[in-house]
Amino acid sequence: MEIPRTPDNESKRLASLQSLNILDTPFEERFDRITRFASELFDVPIALVSLIDQDRQWFKSAQGLDVRETSRAISFCGHTILSRNIMSTADASVDERFFDNPLVLGEPYIRFYAGCPLLAEDGNALGTLCLIDRRPRILSQDDLDVFRDLALIIEREIIRPELDILDEVTSISTRNSFSVLAEKGLDLCARRNISASLVFIELDDAIGNKNQTESAERNKMLIRFSECLNTHLEQSALVARVGENQFSALLVDASAAEAELAMMKFKTKVEELNRNENWQSPLSLSHGIAEFNSGKHSTVEKLLTDADLIMYDNKKQKRYAAMKSECV
Repeated sequence: MEIPRTPDNESKRLASLQSLNILDTPFEERFDRITRFASELFDVPIALVSLIDQDRQWFKSAQGLDVRETSRAISFCGHTILSRNIMSTADASVDERFFDNPLVLGEPYIRFYAGCPLLAEDGNALGTLCLIDRRPRILSQDDLDVFRDLALIIEREIIRPELDILDEVTSISTRNSFSVLAEKGLDLCARRNISASLVFIELDDAIGNKNQTESAERNKMLIRFSECLNTHLEQSALVARVGENQFSALLVDASAAEAELAMMKFKTKVEELNRNENWQSPLSLSHGIAEFNSGKHSTVEKLLTDADLIMYDNKKQKRYAAMKSECV
């Protein structure tokens, strides 16, 4: 096993990292949303934001991994920070640097690894955004380009946290930040010829009542619904609050029919949430699904608009069916 070499600028690098006061802080949605997105987009079980401390690599965000840190001596990311380039290995079990590494021989049984350095404003490497798979694979140049873009977003968040990336009530993405990330994902889906669908969700009138706008109960409902959406909508790569009582979700590698099936399953989770919370006015929702067409949807906003129109049509039909049922 090859132990990562210590960078020549190690003392300055560590000073840059420590000045950010980010080590040993809790997970944050502003990072987790990107590692979730990367995991789904690149179809890997593990995606991490790894910061390289003096003797350890510590994970600010960890999808698919239960530990918060490992020894720097056995880290792949310790090798990655020695350069400004993406470092990857298609199969670590036959790579002379890693074949006998404990992380290859045991959990998490790394085969594929790709890491992109995260740099401070002074150019010192802080850590990496990395992807890990338990099977050998190779990323295309298109994959690498999008991967680097995601790393740059993480980098900016570490150095200069943006205030409008997360919705202040629900702590999921805002419409603008959703559009930035969704654009990266849809671009890669178009290049790979992979399907993607956008779900537009509107919570029905009970939660949208303007008399309840500032109420703690309404905010609690919005928060719990957002948590449910973030956790239980299958194939969802990214979710956002895009309006007062409107939400969106990008589903990668999902046709409109597959997205509809995912929404049927998700609605059962919302029904469970209603039963568990026992709200006076249970959550109900309408949704529309637009399948991504690269020729038609040149921007994320156009895809959002199409899904919104479909949602509105579905909502009208639901109301008409309810009125007709009352009249019978």
